[in-house]
Amino acid sequence: MPGTFEPIPGGGAAVALDDVEISIIRSLAVQLLELIGPGPAEDASDDPLAELFADGPSEPPSDPVLKRLFPDAYSDPEGTPQAEQAEEQRAYSSEFRRYTENDLRTGKRENALAVVRSLDALHSGGDGGAVLKLSTGESQQWLGALNDLRLAIGSRLDITDEEDTDLLYRLPDEDPRKPMVMAYLWLGGLQETLVTTLMP
Repeated sequence: MPGTFEPIPGGGAAVALDDVEISIIRSLAVQLLELIGPGPAEDASDDPLAELFADGPSEPPSDPVLKRLFPDAYSDPEGTPQAEQAEEQRAYSSEFRRYTENDLRTGKRENALAVVRSLDALHSGGDGGAVLKLSTGESQQWLGALNDLRLAIGSRLDITDEEDTDLLYRLPDEDPRKPMVMAYLWLGGLQETLVTTLMP
């Protein structure tokens, strides 16, 4: 089971992680939380109705990673739209973002927090590692967080398609991006085995 998720009886998944792997995932999840920022409940009023009806941002984030995590809902998949069509898409995306981004941020924040909390609850087996056991719900949260971590790292590495990923395998060891590339590929493997584990 080292490095790969496997199903456990009753649903959910388990993976053996060493102390370095635990530290890397936790650190990345904390960085993701810092990037996403505090939630409305952490920086706003105590009124739950005010939070429920609060408008989110209407403009896309300026940070390229956040832009990747919270993309525009409407865009032309065929390429550059005509000026009138582009303006219409911007208006639709702005309205959609206004009503959905706060919830999206909350979901991503909760997923990353679930990762941190489950890693913090681990007890080492004495050999420098531990077996992480997740319920089905926790597994879904981990899946969301792993996806967000890969999107964030992929954005920093300028990965836009499969061809870019293939180039990563050929990076020389002295390339300063190599550690980030290794994390990206490793998280992809974890994500893939978790998806397989959760399939019916």
